[in-house]
Amino acid sequence: MSEQKFTKEIIRLSDTQNTIDSIVAKLKEDVIKVLRRRGGVVGISGGIDSSVTLALAVKAFGAKNVLGVMLPEKDSSDDSKALALKLADKFGVRVVEENISGALEGFGCYQRRDEAVKRVIPEYNPQTDKMKIGIPVEFLNSNMPPVFYVTVIFADGTEKSERLPMNEYLQIVAASNFKQRSRMSMLYYHAEALHYAVIGTPNKHEVQQGFFVKYGDGGADVMPIGNLFKTQVYELARELGVPQEIIDRTPTTDTYTAEQTQEEFFYQMPFETMDLLWYGWENGFSPEEVAMGIEKDEQEISRIFKNFERKKKTTDYLRMPPIHNY
Repeated sequence: MSEQKFTKEIIRLSDTQNTIDSIVAKLKEDVIKVLRRRGGVVGISGGIDSSVTLALAVKAFGAKNVLGVMLPEKDSSDDSKALALKLADKFGVRVVEENISGALEGFGCYQRRDEAVKRVIPEYNPQTDKMKIGIPVEFLNSNMPPVFYVTVIFADGTEKSERLPMNEYLQIVAASNFKQRSRMSMLYYHAEALHYAVIGTPNKHEVQQGFFVKYGDGGADVMPIGNLFKTQVYELARELGVPQEIIDRTPTTDTYTAEQTQEEFFYQMPFETMDLLWYGWENGFSPEEVAMGIEKDEQEISRIFKNFERKKKTTDYLRMPPIHNY
């Protein structure tokens, strides 16, 4: 049993302004003194993580030394551009738009993905239908590894879901990952042209659970919110003055043609719950202590802790640097 009592308030920031000041000071030190760069490039999408990251970068370097880069492609949400522009205007940051659809066509991103979908659901027509992949929520409370399904939403509004065989799952993910890796390449183009650093936007869950693409959105020079839980990111957003429309927006993957939340695709539970459970697991609280603190079933929490452990281990390779000891 831990000496600290587990409660629903355990991860709430005691002083958001002090947290902001600490992150900004470290960001300035790392970029200017360690990396010897004079500013930062941030990929902005109208999401909460990139918005908070941009706001922190402005505090660290000043608006004139921060560039916001919008990186849409043909599957992107229509809301992303409007919200990204509103964010840039709020913080006085110059913004450029780089549509990466052409690069993705060249890589065969869409073609390779759709070929795999059609092998599972032959009637899928990428010209008229939408698709997404995800994990059914019932796998959260099992001791089995998660199984992905592909869902097609046909033009008439009907849906069909099928379990994804391993080869098709791997092909869809590998093809889709061209998106994040193409964005990373464009961010580094602008960073190198300006002698800036690429400021990464992943939060703690994305880093620790492996919800990022290696050398894609995981490719950055610094990650100022990489140790913050999602609910803490929202706390900072309110303190920093991020536009309310962005704070209220449901976080999405913005990867597949069908609309899909991050919870549905990967996390399988609300951020508020996941933050508390991950904190409990990471800091050595027993399932019994956590269950008492948040009034949940101890056996369910025990299963979730096992899933956290499995997810951390299976994504360790994503966080590893290249192996050089030959």
